Amino acid sequence: MSRRAVVVGAGLAGMLAAAVLADAGVAEVVVLDRDELPDGPRQRRGLPQGRHAHLLMTGGLRAMEEIVPGVGKRLLAAGAHEISLSSGVLARSPEGWLRRWRREGPVMLTCTRALVDWTVRAAVLEHPRIEVRRAAAVGLTGSAGRVRGVRVSGPDGEADLDADLVVDASGRGTRIVTWLDGLGLSGVRTRTVDSGLVNASRVYRVPAGAERFPLTIVQADPYVSRPGRSAMVMPVEGDRWLVSCGGTRGGEPPADAEGFLRYTLDLPDPIVGRLISGAEPLTDVHVSRSTSNVRHYLDKAPHWPEGLVVLGDALGTFNPAYGQGMSVAAFGARVLGRELERAGGPDAPGLARRVLRGAARPVDAAWAMAVGQDVLYPATRGGRPGIADRAVTAYTRRMTRAAAGSFAAASAIWDVTSMRTPPTRMFHPAAVLAALTGSPLPALSGPPLTPAEREVLDGLDRTGA
Repeated sequence: MSRRAVVVGAGLAGMLAAAVLADAGVAEVVVLDRDELPDGPRQRRGLPQGRHAHLLMTGGLRAMEEIVPGVGKRLLAAGAHEISLSSGVLARSPEGWLRRWRREGPVMLTCTRALVDWTVRAAVLEHPRIEVRRAAAVGLTGSAGRVRGVRVSGPDGEADLDADLVVDASGRGTRIVTWLDGLGLSGVRTRTVDSGLVNASRVYRVPAGAERFPLTIVQADPYVSRPGRSAMVMPVEGDRWLVSCGGTRGGEPPADAEGFLRYTLDLPDPIVGRLISGAEPLTDVHVSRSTSNVRHYLDKAPHWPEGLVVLGDALGTFNPAYGQGMSVAAFGARVLGRELERAGGPDAPGLARRVLRGAARPVDAAWAMAVGQDVLYPATRGGRPGIADRAVTAYTRRMTRAAAGSFAAASAIWDVTSMRTPPTRMFHPAAVLAALTGSPLPALSGPPLTPAEREVLDGLDRTGA
C-alpha cells in the first residue's frame, strides 16, 4: 500500500481527486490549500468566479456520483434545484426563443458554487484517510524523471512534504509550468484566448408566487460583430435568485445597481430586467474578470515525470459562460480513479502520463466548444476564426434555428451542452437530418410562458418594458 499522496488545491477538482486516491487504497491523502476554508457553504477568496452562476450538468453530475455516491441527493437536500433542459428553461438563443417540450430531457442542478464545493468537501472528508492542511505549495521536489513530493510554505517557513503521487489541482492560478522548469522540464506550450468577458452578479429574494418560475437566460450573440452580452436568472438554495450578467470586451456589465438593471433591460429581450425589477436585492453587484480560456498542453510534453498528475483548471480553463468547468474537473478525477484501478496503485510506471492524456480529452472537447465561440467576438485576443471555425459556426447556427421547433435538433443540443455526450453527437445522422430539414414550426415571437408564468412576470415588472 502506498504511503502518501499530496493534492494541491482543495477546490472541486482537488477534493474529487482526494476521494479517488483514498478509494484506491492510498494510506494518507493530504490536501493543501492556502485559503482558510469556510465551515459552511460560503464564498472563499481563492475562487473569484464563485459568486457567479455555475451549472452542474448531467454529465458532470454522473461523474461526481461515481466518485462520491449520493452527492446529488446531498445537494438537493441542501436546497439545490433540479432543472429540466427540455421544459424548465426559458432560453433566448442568438436565433430566437427556444421552445419548451413536455418530453423528457437531461437535467442540471442549480445552486451556488459555494454549496457545491462545501457539499463535496464535507462528503469527501468523511473518509478517515483524507486531511486538509492550510499551506501553500511553492514547488515540486524530485527530478525530471520522478516527482517525489511538494515544497510547502507555512508559518514556520518552507519544508518538503514527500509523496508517492502529487496531484496539481490548484486551479486557474496554477504555477505548474514554472514548477516543471525547476525540474528541468521546459518548453510546455500554453495558449490563451481571451474574449475579455466580465461577469457581474447579484442575489435576489425570490418573490412570493415566483418559486416555480423557470431558469431564464438571454444568451450572447457571437454572430453580429459586436460584443457579446448575456444575462441569466437562476434559482439557488435559500429561496434566492442568482442573477448573472456577462459581457465580452466592449460590452461589459456595470457594477452599480442602476446600471446592472439597465444592462439587463437593454438586451435583445428585457425579460431578465423585468423579472428582477420587482424582486428584493440581497447583495451588492459583484464583478470579476478572470475569464480567459487557458490551455497548458502538458499532455503534449515530450517527457513527463512519474508521480505527477495535473487535473481541472490547472490543465485547462474555459470562459465560465459555457458552464463546463465543474464537469470537466469531475471527468478528470474519474480518469484518475479508473487508471488507478487498472494500474493497481499510484506508483505504477506510466500512470501519470496515462492520467494526463485521459484527462486532456474532455479538456480538449470543452476547449473547442468555448474557443470556437469566443473567437467570433470582435475584440477577442489570442485567436481569430479559421475556415473550420466558420464551417462549424454555420452548422451550429443552422442546428440552433432548427431547435426552435424540432425536438430532434433540440435533443442534440441538450445532449452536448449537458456534457452527457461528446460534441460529435451533433453530427449523428438524426441530428444532421434535423439541421438540414429545419424547424417544422414557426419561430416564436416571445418567450414560451405559461399563463401562470406570464402573470408572475407581469406582476413583477416595474419597468414598463
